[in-house]
Amino acid sequence: MKNRECTLTVEDESIAGIVALKLLKSTAEFHHCIFTGCDLSNANLSGRSFIECEFFGSNFALANVSGASFRSVTFKECKLSGVRFDQCNAFLFTVRFEGCILDRASLYRLKAKKTQFIKCSLKETDLSECDLSGSEFDLCNLERTIFDRTNLERADFRTAYNYSIDPKKNRITKAKFSSAGVAGLLDKYDIVIEM
Repeated sequence: MKNRECTLTVEDESIAGIVALKLLKSTAEFHHCIFTGCDLSNANLSGRSFIECEFFGSNFALANVSGASFRSVTFKECKLSGVRFDQCNAFLFTVRFEGCILDRASLYRLKAKKTQFIKCSLKETDLSECDLSGSEFDLCNLERTIFDRTNLERADFRTAYNYSIDPKKNRITKAKFSSAGVAGLLDKYDIVIEM
């Protein structure tokens, strides 16, 4: 039997602080909502839907997003450490990250084409088998980010740094890299490149 606790739909609302946690206990869907300064760390967001929503300065660290839907959602200055986006509803998954901390998060096997990561930290984030074709990594720290059988075709890494991408294990056709970043494509060869 389905949990009938989540029945409410909230539309076109600005939600701040602790109010978010109270609403999430009774709300199944959020449409066109703006969340500001919300502490949703370790929160259970499973099964919730966020459609064309924006999150500003919010903490999602280790939030449970199992079965949650994120469609045209923007995260700005948010902490998303350890969030398992790979467990959310993949149907129409579209997100944008700006100034966010996504360290140790996971997008494993997600179709996330044309995703924008702007001024983000993705340290030790799992992007294995993810479709990130056409995505942008603008001024992003990709230290120990996991790229394994990842589709990075036409992705833009020109201003990204600290990445290590094996061209034999990942699809990088027409991806863009700066000349300074080319070393990140040759790490496995243990060679010295002087600029």
